[in-house]
Amino acid sequence: MSVDFLLDPNVAYLILVAAALLTMMAVLNPGTGVLEIVALFLWLISGYIIFNLPINFWALGLMLLGVVLFLLSLRKIRSLIYLGLSIAAVIIGSIFLFDQPGWQPAVNPVLAVIVSVFVAGFTWIVANKALEAESMRPAHDLEALVGVVGEAKTSIQDEGSVQVAGELWSAKSQQSIPEGTHIRVTGRDGFRLVVEKIDDED
Repeated sequence: MSVDFLLDPNVAYLILVAAALLTMMAVLNPGTGVLEIVALFLWLISGYIIFNLPINFWALGLMLLGVVLFLLSLRKIRSLIYLGLSIAAVIIGSIFLFDQPGWQPAVNPVLAVIVSVFVAGFTWIVANKALEAESMRPAHDLEALVGVVGEAKTSIQDEGSVQVAGELWSAKSQQSIPEGTHIRVTGRDGFRLVVEKIDDED
């Protein structure tokens, strides 16, 4: 089966964007491992693309500058200005990401605009909600949960999600804990709960 279609600049661009977006979602919402596996698969494909397609490094640098500007926009200081500059930088970098003779755009400009605006808007909403949730959960709330019993809402292989005191929390454990298992909070690690499985005899 031919994989030459992967080297179409528009297809390659979409795969690279999807890999980055899924990686961000996996970091912000750890748990089942599905997102991590799909993101890893897309990054493997991206490696093949990068190896076979010539990259304009100035365009890649412009996209990275866009990411920095986006992070600055989350600080709420002139946020819309930074967000606008971020989107503009990413759009221009996206269009010229792959080297073409005569300064021809490799990626369809309309596709680059639509994808860049969508990703920026989606990431802006998710990141702001994550920051708001983090600011509403001071460290002493987590300390107060030590000893409280809850339930694993996902299977926990190092990390996952648990429901404790009526709320959903990110959690970690040194044990493998199946979904639906009763757990006890034993500590905290930053904004994550450290939990252990409750044996039947407990």
